[in-house]
Amino acid sequence: MPIAKILLVDDHPALRQGLAQLMSLEDSLDVVAQASSGEEAISLAVQYEPDIILLDLNMRGLSGIDTLISLKNAQVKSKVVIFTVSDNESDVLQAIKFNTDGYLLKDSEPEELIEKIHLALQGEFVISSPLTQILAQSLRSGSKKVSQLEELTQRELQIVKLIASGKSNKEIANKLGITDSTVKVHVKNLLKKLALKSRVEVVLWAVENKISQ
Repeated sequence: MPIAKILLVDDHPALRQGLAQLMSLEDSLDVVAQASSGEEAISLAVQYEPDIILLDLNMRGLSGIDTLISLKNAQVKSKVVIFTVSDNESDVLQAIKFNTDGYLLKDSEPEELIEKIHLALQGEFVISSPLTQILAQSLRSGSKKVSQLEELTQRELQIVKLIASGKSNKEIANKLGITDSTVKVHVKNLLKKLALKSRVEVVLWAVENKISQ
């Protein structure tokens, strides 16, 4: 398994050190740099080209969201996952709006954090479990999307359930005995039918409609 390079961005040195120690227990993860500010993070991201950046939301100086925007504008290819204490709905939605690759809470269990990092590296949008219901409620109160369950084919419904359970396209393909490209076509079609824009919205839609594996 290739070793993933990680950049930690947080203005609390003790937290960064604790995270670095946790990552050091994983052979496949390597903390290549640490930043105490958004400005430093942008410079280090360009220098080290990490595979994933764990980014605090509330920092002195450049905020996490502003740092996220600046990283995207600088065409940094790294996955960027917000890592914060805030479970505020507006913070989560704003991070998603600016194309974060995940939103994880600092009180996550170490095992869950490591698991989510690996999923993010595989291209999955990751979010701490307690936030799923918060976002589902947000969709219920603010969304006008028409997303009828009966619009989906049986295969598309299977794929929705697998996406909701955190499976990647490759894992879905293996489970259903189809190719990755076929899965991508199904995902594209079901997104159009449900008037959704991303896999994370599929997860939230599945939660809202009580669709389980």
